[in-house]
Amino acid sequence: MITLGITGRSGCGKSTVTAVFAAHGVPLVDADQISREILLPGSPLLPVLAQRFGADILYADGRLNRRLLADRAFAAPEGKAALDSLVLPEIIRRVYRLKQAAREAGAPLFVIDGAVIDAEKECDHLCVVTAPFATSVARIAARDGITPEMAARRLNAQTPEEVLLARADLVLRNDADLASLEAAAAALCEQLQAEGARKGGADTSL
Repeated sequence: MITLGITGRSGCGKSTVTAVFAAHGVPLVDADQISREILLPGSPLLPVLAQRFGADILYADGRLNRRLLADRAFAAPEGKAALDSLVLPEIIRRVYRLKQAAREAGAPLFVIDGAVIDAEKECDHLCVVTAPFATSVARIAARDGITPEMAARRLNAQTPEEVLLARADLVLRNDADLASLEAAAAALCEQLQAEGARKGGADTSL
């Protein structure tokens, strides 16, 4: 089995790429979705986050004010580092369990969406999706209902694109139309499925 990590900065079009892989029947784990699940009311992580980022990030009913947490965490690099150190260990544990299940099911390809985490070292390939800065800012602002200035601040707080590119061996550039990105993603998916089928049971990364 081949394990592919797909990463990219916010607003790059990564969700379009992962949707193509899912449409091809590839088992996929969304690290961002897991990160939301582990922050539901009652999670032991919530009081730890409140201690670090302020008690007011929790509503009276115990729910997390995600926007306030994001604003504070992304305000400075040390804030994002602190957030990562608290939530990534649990995300990684869940990713590993799902990867093992995919291997046991005989899948030729497994995708980790959002692989800029410690699980990155378990990937055979790392693909970065890129997009022009202005395009990403506009997408973030529209998606989250925030100002372009706030969207740009969040984007600037993320791992620089050149760092992601330096780690990756595959790149999908989202600098044309949607159909072009989908076609490129489909071609990559088919290539890696074939590679995984040839590799067979030789995956020993975990």
